[in-house]
Order: sequence, then C-alpha cells, then structure tokens
Amino acid sequence: MNSLDTEAGIPVRDRVTPLRESRPGFESRPGSGTDLPAPTWHRARVLASTPQGPGYHFLRLEAPSIARTCQAGQFVMLTAARDGDNGPVLPRPMAVYGRNPGAGTIDILLGVVGDGTRRLASFRPGERMLVVGPLGQGFRITRRTRRVLLVGRGIGTCSLTTVAQECAGTDVEIVAVASGRSADRVVGADVYRAAGVTRLHEVTDDTGGSDVTRLRDMLTEDLDQAPPQQIMTCGSERLARLCEELGRRWAADVQVSLEAHMACGLGYCHGCATGTRSGPEESPLICADGPVFRLSRLDADR
Repeated sequence: MNSLDTEAGIPVRDRVTPLRESRPGFESRPGSGTDLPAPTWHRARVLASTPQGPGYHFLRLEAPSIARTCQAGQFVMLTAARDGDNGPVLPRPMAVYGRNPGAGTIDILLGVVGDGTRRLASFRPGERMLVVGPLGQGFRITRRTRRVLLVGRGIGTCSLTTVAQECAGTDVEIVAVASGRSADRVVGADVYRAAGVTRLHEVTDDTGGSDVTRLRDMLTEDLDQAPPQQIMTCGSERLARLCEELGRRWAADVQVSLEAHMACGLGYCHGCATGTRSGPEESPLICADGPVFRLSRLDADR
C-alpha cells in the first residue's frame, strides 16, 4: 500500500495533538511557541490596502503591540464592520503574513471569498480597523533544529511565512515549497526571498509540479542526504499527508496549521473544535489549542 493511503479515510484534523502536550525533551527555542503573549485590542490604522493576484488582497495595519509580540504561526481576528455598521457581526481569523516590529506593522493577505472578506478588502488607507491578537499557539522550533521544511498551498502559505522571518539571520536554514493552481495563485514567494530563503520551490497544478508524487520525488532527492529536523505545513490535506510521510522517512517532527471558521478566536464560543477527542474531554479547539498542532512526533530527541 502507498504510505500516502495510510489512514486515508481519517481527516488530518482528527489525528493531531496539541503542541502543549509535547513530551519531555522537546525544547523550543526561546520565543518559539512558549510564553505566549496576551492578546491586545487595536483600533489599527490601515496603511496599505491593495489587490494582489486573482482573489487576494493585501493589508498593512499599524498594530505595534501585535507586531512586537506575535510569534510565527499566530493569527489575529479582524472586524469587517466599520463604526456605525450593523454587520458583518463576527470577526474573521487571519494569519499574520508578515510583521515589522520596528515599524509597528503587521501584514495580512486575504483570500476574498465572501461578504466579510470583501468588506475587509474595502478598507482604505487612513481608516481604522478593529484587530485582536496575537492569538493561538504558533509553530515551535526546537533548540537543535538546523533545517526546516515549509510546505504551503495557496492562502495557507500565509501561516508559514513568519517562520521564515523568525529564522532569518539565525543558524536555521529554511527550505520552502509554495504551491498553487497557477503561477498567479502562488503565495509567499516574495516574503520568503526577502527573509533570505534561497531553497524555494514554486510549484503549480498547470505545470504538474504540484503533483504529490512528483513533489515527493523532488523533495526526497533534494533532502535525503541532509533532511530537515522539522516540517511545517498549511493549506492542503494532500500536502499534510505528504509531510506526514516525509516525517516518518526522516524521523522529523511535523506540525500542521489548521484553518477554521471562528466566532471569537479566544476559546469562549467552542465553535472550532478539531473533531478529535482526548479521553472524556472536549476536542481541542483550533483557536486556543492551535491553530498549530503536531501531526507526527519525533522518533528521537533532536
């Protein structure tokens, strides 16, 4: 049986473990997923608001405390209603695509798919937007990690780009895969390059490069001699399963960022459970226990 077919009928989100349950010996680097900052409320000034590719929209927001404290893989809740508007009522969860602590700014890339995201994309520079964050459990990079493989698909890549930013200038090498239906749907390449990533694979459906088998062959040929100690992924069930297989091949830790609709983003509403149960307890919540979870455990301390 192809190893990609293992547990094929069980969704990835039903097979994850919260990072806070990491076993002894899994030590994170300082500032990586530990001592999470308290979320803050911002009436953030919109500094930039521009379309970017088909169906995407870029926002740059002035939110100094979030820019200063946000860790790789965390998210924010954006309120689409302006002052005096009756709706949309619920905020939208958005990955932090990039941050600049010195300038006090965070970047968001929206996939414009419904009324809420269309409203968010309609904000113009100078307007104020209600932003809450940083929220959730981000990615954890272990002390002994020297190479990380990032595998993202479409808008899901936005959850991974801050990992590259966090590792810029350190001894951790980033190898990144940015996948999309076509070249204009590939997200994150510019952010990766700005963070110093030189081993970047942009793969698309229309060229066949995003085919899972071809991608597996390319990555194993490239990395078998010096594999990553950690693999991080978001945006595709098929790619998450590939990462799980590669994690077993290389004895690498695999972390996945899950996407979900949320009402609060703080764990109050209990509306974003993963589906997997821990004994008699409720399923882990994507907003509070995630969005980043462990998909595979390390076979040995690294």
